[in-house]
Amino acid sequence: MPPKAVVGVIHLPPLPGSPRALLTPDQIVEQAVGEARLLAERGFDAILVENFGDAPFVAGPVGPHVVAMMARVASAVRAAVSVPVGCNVLRNDAAAALAVAAASGAGFIRVNVHTGVYATDQGTIEGQAADTLRFRKLLGRPVAILADVHVKHATPLSQPDLALAAEETAYRGLADALIVTGPTTGREALLDDVGRVRAAVPDRPILVGSGVTPETLTATLAVADGVIVGSALRRDGRPGQPLDPARLA
Repeated sequence: MPPKAVVGVIHLPPLPGSPRALLTPDQIVEQAVGEARLLAERGFDAILVENFGDAPFVAGPVGPHVVAMMARVASAVRAAVSVPVGCNVLRNDAAAALAVAAASGAGFIRVNVHTGVYATDQGTIEGQAADTLRFRKLLGRPVAILADVHVKHATPLSQPDLALAAEETAYRGLADALIVTGPTTGREALLDDVGRVRAAVPDRPILVGSGVTPETLTATLAVADGVIVGSALRRDGRPGQPLDPARLA
C-alpha cells in the first residue's frame, strides 16, 4: 500500500451458515464486487474484505464453510479491481485469513488479537502470533500482517500499557504494521494514542482502524500512515449498511 493509504472496508452480509444469513453465495459475491469497484473508482488505495455480518462471532477458528466463502469473495474482488486487497476473518481467525489470502492472492490480513490476552464479548481471546507466523512461512506467500493494538470491543488482560503492547506486537509478534482503534466500531481513535504507538514502534506503519470520517481524515493522516474506513462510508454512517456513494467523495 502507498504511504497515507486509505483502505475501504467491505462489510460482507451474513455468510451461509451464520445466524442471519439470507443471501446466496452468488448474491454475496455480486454485492462485494459491486462495492469493491465503487471503492476503487472513488480512489481508495486498498480494500479490506471482512465477514462483518457473521455476528455473533466465534472466539476460536471459524468453520471451513466460512473460509471457502471468504476465499471465493476475495478472489472475485481481487479480479475486479487493481488495488491491493486484504481480508479479516472475524473475530480473530488469522490462520483462516492467511488461507483466504493464499487462495485468492490477497496481499494483507488484519488480525484483531495478534499478541496478548483480551476479554471480549466472545469471551477470552489469546493472540496466536507464533502459529500465525509459522503458518505464513508454510504457505510461502508474502502476506502482510496488520495487527491491532488494544483492539476495539476488547479489554487487555496481559498488557494494559498501550506502548508496551505495541512493542510486543511489533517486535515479539513480528507484525508488519500496527492498527490503533477507538473503543468500539465507528468510535474515533485518540490521536494521542497514535503518537504513543509511533513513539514506541517508529519502524512500522501505523494505521487508524476505526472512527475515521471525512471531517477527521486530514488530521488523522497527519499523524498516521494510513486509515481503515468502514462505517463512515455506509448509509447513515452505520456499520453493515450498504455503501453510500455520497459518503465516498
